[in-house]
Amino acid sequence: MASLSFLQSTFAAGSQQLFLPPKYAVPRAQTLPIIIEAKARTRREDRAARHSRVRKKVEGTPERPRLCVFRSNNHLYVQVIDDTKMHTLASASTMQKPVSEEFSCTSGPTIEVAKKIGEVIAKNCLEKGITKVAFDRGGYPYHGRVQAIAEAARENGLEF
Repeated sequence: MASLSFLQSTFAAGSQQLFLPPKYAVPRAQTLPIIIEAKARTRREDRAARHSRVRKKVEGTPERPRLCVFRSNNHLYVQVIDDTKMHTLASASTMQKPVSEEFSCTSGPTIEVAKKIGEVIAKNCLEKGITKVAFDRGGYPYHGRVQAIAEAARENGLEF
């Protein structure tokens, strides 16, 4: 047992620690700190990504222009756009006088306001001879105000 003689001499001296020369030392695994990162994309960026996916499929033509919805915290905007000419054919929003005088949007537009916007855009389109449109929800879920605009426009004569 000549090879373990250095161990016996260490324990014989009464020390409780085991000393290994550097040649026999076992390397310890280094632990790296865990890095947790927050979500990099905002809600606005997510909506823009959804909108670009929708825009790949929905295109406005002269026969069937695109009815585009934009929703902000305080207002609703709707446009009917011919994408071949990049031209807006009709528009309606909560900032226009007929709607802003009837409703106050101090705390943001409600579903009733959205229905009125749908009526106004349908009347504007029918005056200009537009009966069929492709609905572009603008990356927003088809729910609430966006759905109310679409249903009111359908009820007043627009075909989707």
